[in-house]
Amino acid sequence: MTAKQVIKAKEKAKIATKNAPKWHFPLEKKNFYVIGIGIGVIILGYLLMATGIGNQPAIPHGRWDNIWSVNIAPIVLVIGYCIIIPYGIFKRFNTTTHE
Repeated sequence: MTAKQVIKAKEKAKIATKNAPKWHFPLEKKNFYVIGIGIGVIILGYLLMATGIGNQPAIPHGRWDNIWSVNIAPIVLVIGYCIIIPYGIFKRFNTTTHE
């Protein structure tokens, strides 16, 4: 290649990079904080569910008396999985466009 051809190739490359669309990662720092809170809520739900495990795991007639593991823990898990995590993924905190 001659020097003119090299210069033309570099100019074409600069023009192509200027006109190329820029891609930005859609999640921001706030999104990751919300997702982290959701993971914390999910861990809390599993810990609450584990409170039903006692010294007598085989209770006659399959009766569980712990309200935290039977009623509260599934609600906390549903909130974590179905509300907080999707909110952290889909919420757009920054509405300005990057130019």
